[in-house]
This record gives sequence, structure tokens and C-alpha cells, in this order.
Amino acid sequence: MKVTIKHIAELTGVSIATVSKVINHKDEKISHQTRDRVLEVIKEQGYIPNRVASSMVTKRTKTLGLMIPDITNPFFPELARGVEDGANEMGYTLILCNSDNDLQKEESYLEMLQEKMVDGIIFTASSRRTTMSPAFLRLNIPVVSVDREIEGLKLEGKITVDNEKGAFEAVCYLLDQGYRKIYHISGPLLSKTAKDRYAGFLRAHKEKGILPIEDHLIEGNYTSILGYEHTIGLIENHVDFDSLFCGNDLIALGAYKALHEKNIRIPEDIGIIGFDDIYMAEIVSPGLTTVRQPSYIMGYKAAEMILDLIKHKDGIQKEWVLETKLMVRGSTK
Repeated sequence: MKVTIKHIAELTGVSIATVSKVINHKDEKISHQTRDRVLEVIKEQGYIPNRVASSMVTKRTKTLGLMIPDITNPFFPELARGVEDGANEMGYTLILCNSDNDLQKEESYLEMLQEKMVDGIIFTASSRRTTMSPAFLRLNIPVVSVDREIEGLKLEGKITVDNEKGAFEAVCYLLDQGYRKIYHISGPLLSKTAKDRYAGFLRAHKEKGILPIEDHLIEGNYTSILGYEHTIGLIENHVDFDSLFCGNDLIALGAYKALHEKNIRIPEDIGIIGFDDIYMAEIVSPGLTTVRQPSYIMGYKAAEMILDLIKHKDGIQKEWVLETKLMVRGSTK
């Protein structure tokens, strides 16, 4: 027989309303003794609250949506783990959506999350996303963006890092080590993230009084295939370069593969710096010098922010710009 809220009330000798308040964490005026007894019977009977029914009363489903653009990029599972841990601590569950950097898929997921009546959405945009979409305009729940900004899109909150500063410090480090022929293999310059990292690349050259080499920018997407193909292209076209600043670590790992295949030594012949500090950066040989983004903390803070917005808390900080850190390893001299 299915255990119901009525059975719990009968077994504890309290009203159905009292049980409901305990289940929905609205038990401030209920004695500790009564609340503990209700929770004990709920556990003994294996009662699972009907969240759909509860949401009709509380107007909340205790669920969040998380949209990420590429589940195969190790940066995003770590970010998702931070979101999940933050949400779980507050009794929320997560619906994870992977858009594959597909704008139509992104739209469909946003509509699905709205239909599922999630209480809020944490959103990392596709690298191709440049404008507010119709699905965004229809949302009537809090949305927090994390990692990637969308210029002109007014969201309730955002968690980012200082991409320009991180790139600036990385390229300054290359120049300080004597590298002069630096190519930048970038993500799509449609995105503010890629634009900011390229701006850091240019500022480093300007402040060091060194002109970037001609045709130094190679634009693409944030994949290892891109890093591999463009590095192979540079080598086979006999381009004179001594280092690569890569838009993310996956691009850098693709460059590793290309250089190894061509028997070009890292860092003796070519230096490489990435961006993100995914777990593979430390285990490749030589270890990848890269700019660390605090991906777990970004996710955790995004969960905290969205839950504060759901609860309509006053005075919360609605924008966090977290610091990056240059992790120097063996891929640079």
C-alpha cells in the first residue's frame, strides 16, 4: 500500500497540515519534538513526498535547470559538480541539459525547463550565442549566467572570471620567457569570452612594447580538433612561430598531439599555454602551463546566487568576477 501524507498524520497523531508544513520546511512554529516525530515516522514508513503536489501549494518544485554547452569539455562537469553540491545542500535537485553549442537545442531546453516548472536556471551559453533569444524573453524565473557572458543580455545574476586579465598575465609570461613569435588559437570571437582573451593577448604585447607577429590570430572553436588542425597547418605551411597561446586547454591538447606527431619538442622548440586548467593539464607530458579558472567555485556560487534570487533575498551580490591564476608547468621554458 502506498504511504500517503494522511497515513503519516494518523501515525503521529497530528494534522495533515502539520505534516505538510514539516515536509515543506515551513515548521518554524512547530515544536522540535513534533517535527522530529514526524520526520522519524516519514523515515520509518519510507514516505516520499509528492513534489508535484507540494509545488501546487508552495509554488516551487525544488528543482533547478543547468544548461552547459559541451559535456565533453572537462571544464563543465567540474562546474556542474559545484552547482549540484550547492543545490543539494539547500534541498534542491538539478536537471542537466547539454546544448552541444547548438542554438536550436538551447532554445528547446529552455522551453522544456520552463515546462518542468524549475525554480531557476543556471546558464552557460553556447559559444555561438550573441543575442537574447525568444525563449529567454518568455522566461519568468530567475536566470544566472556562469562562465560565458552574452553582451546586452540582462540576466538577474552572473558569475565570471576576468578573462582579459588572465590572458594578459599568460602572454606577459610568454614574453618574459623570451618568446616573440606567439600565435593565438582562439575560440569564436562572437563570444565575449574569446574577445576578452584576445584583448589580453594584445594588451600584453602593448605593455611590453613588443609588436605581435603578423597574422597572429587563428579563430575557431573550443575543441582539441581545432587545436590539432591549426597547429598542423602552421607546421606544414612552414610558419615561423615559437609559442602558442590557446583559447582553452582542449585547443592546447590538440596542439600537443600535432607537435608530437611532427617530432617538435615542447617546450624546447615550441612553448604552449592553455586556459581553464582542466584535470588533463596536469597529467599530460610535459604538464601544461595554463590559466586556472575556479570552475567548481563558479558553479557553487552560481547555485548560491540563484537560490538567493528564488527566495527574493535583499542585498545579495548579483555579479561575481573571480580571479584566475597562472599555473606554470613544463610546456613553457
